[in-house]
Amino acid sequence: MEHTYQYAWIIPFLPLPVTMSIGFGLLLVSTATKNIRRMWAFPSILLLSIAMVFSVNLSIQQINGSSIYQYLWSWTINNDFSLEFGYFIDPLTSIMLILITTVGIFVLIYSDNYMSHDQGYLRFFAYMSFFNASMLGLVTSSNLIQIYIFWELVGMCSYLLIGFWFTRPIAASACQKAFVTNRVGDFGLLLGILGFYWITGSFEFRDLFETFNKLIYSNGVNSLFATLCAFLLFLGAVAKSAQFPLHIWLPDAMEGPTPISALIHAATMVAAGIFLVARLLPLFASIPYIMNIISLIGVITLLLGATFALAQRDIKRSLAYSTMSQLGYIMLALGLGSYRAALFHLITHAYSKALLFLGSGSIIHSMEPLVGYSPDKSQNMVLMGGLTRYVPITRTTFLLGTLSLCGIPPLACFWSKDEILSESWLYSPIFAVIAYFTAGLTAFYTFRVYLLTFEGYLHVNFQNYSGTKNNSFYSISLWGKEVPKTININLLFSMTMNNNESVYFFPKNTYQFDGNVINRMRYFTTRFLKKYTSMYPHESDNTMLFPLLILVVFTLFVGFIGIAFGQGEIHFDLLSKWLAPSKNLLHQNSDHFVDWYEFLTNVFFSVSIAFFGIFVASIFYGSAYSFLKNLDLINSFVKIGPKRAFLDQIVNVIYNWSYNRGYIDFFYTRVVIRSIRGLAKLTHFFDRRIIDGITNSVGVISFFAGEVIKYLVGGGRISSYLFFYLFFLLIFLLIYFLFLSL
Repeated sequence: MEHTYQYAWIIPFLPLPVTMSIGFGLLLVSTATKNIRRMWAFPSILLLSIAMVFSVNLSIQQINGSSIYQYLWSWTINNDFSLEFGYFIDPLTSIMLILITTVGIFVLIYSDNYMSHDQGYLRFFAYMSFFNASMLGLVTSSNLIQIYIFWELVGMCSYLLIGFWFTRPIAASACQKAFVTNRVGDFGLLLGILGFYWITGSFEFRDLFETFNKLIYSNGVNSLFATLCAFLLFLGAVAKSAQFPLHIWLPDAMEGPTPISALIHAATMVAAGIFLVARLLPLFASIPYIMNIISLIGVITLLLGATFALAQRDIKRSLAYSTMSQLGYIMLALGLGSYRAALFHLITHAYSKALLFLGSGSIIHSMEPLVGYSPDKSQNMVLMGGLTRYVPITRTTFLLGTLSLCGIPPLACFWSKDEILSESWLYSPIFAVIAYFTAGLTAFYTFRVYLLTFEGYLHVNFQNYSGTKNNSFYSISLWGKEVPKTININLLFSMTMNNNESVYFFPKNTYQFDGNVINRMRYFTTRFLKKYTSMYPHESDNTMLFPLLILVVFTLFVGFIGIAFGQGEIHFDLLSKWLAPSKNLLHQNSDHFVDWYEFLTNVFFSVSIAFFGIFVASIFYGSAYSFLKNLDLINSFVKIGPKRAFLDQIVNVIYNWSYNRGYIDFFYTRVVIRSIRGLAKLTHFFDRRIIDGITNSVGVISFFAGEVIKYLVGGGRISSYLFFYLFFLLIFLLIYFLFLSL
């Protein structure tokens, strides 16, 4: 077993040859490298697959042996200071290695087709391989300095990937926003690392934990200073994992290619903050105030993320806020000390969210021929609908990912989210109520995304496909605002749905076609356009569907590692045994027992809330709305008049809050950014006018004084200068002695 661990250092270096080869190839033989650009996907996938094999082998060894392995190399030794680099293998590392490599492989396979027509194909794979190498290096790091180095490399790669299409101003702005926001957290992380080195004299995890716990128990450290340093460490995780209030970069990061969204917002970059808190949890557990702060930030984040996702129109932004909310659940579990539940949800959410993001990319791919290659249109759910018939595989996989995120058994996220809800109830009823309420919101907004995308009728098309004239709620906004039933995207056609009615390419008062012309047009669109120009929505290629199908398998079965075993008690055997070493660092029992009654009670409440959220979404966004409207059931509950106006005001307030992201970005823009710019302008004015003004004034005065003396005194003769010098010196001495005599 130790022989296997000795080669673990290879894992972070495996993706690097692709990045280096592409870089040198573009510099030295750019033409030849570009001519064989599609071949670079194979070594990228192959090397990451080898890293996955190593990771799985290490995980098997961890499950069988339940041991922690650390190997160090001395890098620099100077008197009392020693800095060592190495790798640290434990169950947490094994989990992260498997998540990074598996999701990374699926994203690379998917990207080969998704980015095939992009001019930056080679640059994309170079960035991706470097990003994977940085993440693998981060999770295998053995000390805080090594983590910080890879932490910054991950931030740099995310900056490059989010701004991949840097010629678009909005993408360039998004990557800058992500970079600056993360720098705030990174600065806090650096200060926290230095603070704990000052306290304990070590960067190594084991030495750090043992020394700090001894100092805490013996009152050998200032508690206020230790709490401040711990909070600064946590600040780095807040920024990287998009926790409130440093979450603002996450939705704007959707300006990058969709595979990047799946990689960064599923199991890698945003999971880095979770990994840091989990790694340092034995340290944080010694400071109760920090644990309370972690749980509080987590519960605020999960609620805000869910409310912000309610009214988003961009499919990727909705999923991004969903990621923010689910990361809040994980952070809440860590703050409660539920190490196992947090990592369990990290696993299940990673695969489910990767499935949803890659599914959204398949949807965007199918919409682009209809609305053009514009993210504002191809990602807008208002322009979608009725895609079930044309992308059945994507629809099925997306539905399973949606149900998993909603917490519907027996899919993956149900098992982990239910455990977090149970833990939150034991810790704080207030946190539990918020967590359960957010679970209902999660079911509502995720199913809203599904219904807006796949159900109803297609808004932008050559003919209306669903077969009914008014079969969904898409013609009326949830928030009481009337919107057009169809969206005109420079195609200038409007068609009715009934076969017995006339069909119009243009508005009714312009042109009207008879049945023969309609049949010929249908033949043309279904045969010629579908075959040659792909103007219909169409399913993605097999290389894009294959990762979706594999991720479906993970979404269906990965939750079984936490399924209950036993007769009278629930024993989460496999996962608890795997995480036993890390839990022992927290002085906790590795066994996890829950009785059947408690389990079934929690399941009943959580699943009922999830189904209620799905039901409400189905009423507002599904075909049931038209049926209820025709029966006049909706207006019967809310009478037209003052009550309806009051309800509309409430709904509009909720809509504005959600669509405008809680006005947090507005606050940062108007208050924080303007204040910083005002301070910068004031500093610039003080530097240019005051500091430089004094210096320049001295120079100007000296210049004019020299000119005056040159022309008034002596005309350049040395004897004259000496005479006046002695004359004024004599006057000065006389005045000086005169004052002394007084």
